[in-house]
Amino acid sequence: MNPLDLLRFAAQALLQNRRRSGLSLLGVVIGVVAVVSLTAIGEGALRYVTTQFASLGSSIVNVSPGKNETTGGMPHGIGGVPNDLTLQDAIVLERRVQAVRAAVPVSVSTDIVSYRERGRSSRVVGVTSEFQQLQRLDMDSGSFLPESELDRGAAVVVLGHRVAQELFDNANPLGATVRIGSWRMRVIGVLQERGQQLGMNIDDVALIPVASGMRMANKSSVNRIMLDLYPKSDSKPVIAQVKKILIDRHDEEDFTCISQDAVLASLSSILGILTLVVAGIASISLGVAGIGIMNVMLVSVSERTDEVGLLKALGANQRQILQVFLLEATMLSSAGGLIGLASGTALVELGNLLYPRIDAATPLWAIAAVLGLSLGTGIVFGVLPAWRASRLDPVAALQGH
Repeated sequence: MNPLDLLRFAAQALLQNRRRSGLSLLGVVIGVVAVVSLTAIGEGALRYVTTQFASLGSSIVNVSPGKNETTGGMPHGIGGVPNDLTLQDAIVLERRVQAVRAAVPVSVSTDIVSYRERGRSSRVVGVTSEFQQLQRLDMDSGSFLPESELDRGAAVVVLGHRVAQELFDNANPLGATVRIGSWRMRVIGVLQERGQQLGMNIDDVALIPVASGMRMANKSSVNRIMLDLYPKSDSKPVIAQVKKILIDRHDEEDFTCISQDAVLASLSSILGILTLVVAGIASISLGVAGIGIMNVMLVSVSERTDEVGLLKALGANQRQILQVFLLEATMLSSAGGLIGLASGTALVELGNLLYPRIDAATPLWAIAAVLGLSLGTGIVFGVLPAWRASRLDPVAALQGH
């Protein structure tokens, strides 16, 4: 019996039991679809995070109030820690650290932004003119906050796209006066639609000079200081220098310095581990499918004893009988792997159409893994039924025993 005869014989045996073969095939398909789709989601999340950080550039160091012993965490933005960073700290860091192109203090609060009878709760962010370049913000109309001394805040505001749309509809907001709490501010610009960026919805903010933001919130300190480094600057010596300067000023290390690279590396590592974990969990379903294949093949062996006896009577040896049943199991799992891969890929593409922001894509290692696992499932779980069939006595098999 040549290899082509073995393949034809195994295929005919599977087609004769379509329902049983189909159910076993379905188990493998479900397992492969789970692995393909879950790893694609994990890879998409990793790409999304990387893109978010890339849009800001990697040469940023965040200085947050409060000591945080762990590294790679997200910088503090609002509350939960003492606010003991000042505008003077930002001025000193920009002047004394040569690698710092700009030190941008950030003051964050929440208040009602209103125009005439319309109003909405918005995040009010006090920043400087350098914040536009730091966050890669584009203007839809008007201009960004003007350059001015840090401690002198003008009564001007730049509105996020959604805030401007809800307050003014289709009217031009430039030059109009809005109220932020009890403060009157003149609109000088509107940002282009941006969406979420590192936990902050840029479309829902009102940007004002940092000194004005501190006065509105009745604060003498800022929530954080963002240091924009010159290109190709090494963040490690910069962080060491920043720590030395601030410790001298504060008499203690009551702050945390985190580079953008450290945050990205930490999040990438976490997402990578989570992707592997969910892929491992999904792979368990392939093991379950393998058990189903083994059960199907064991039943098939018991129902085909006379067939095995006839093959042996015609001269088929033990090795050829073993190959026939092992090939059947392998064909089931391999076909399930290919169908599952195609179905999983189609499901991922459908998800990308519905949620284009997360560009999900199955990594090559996952594709190779599921194909290898599905093939291995058939081989491993097909060994016992095939071995059992090959050990049947031909005389007893012909008699149906």
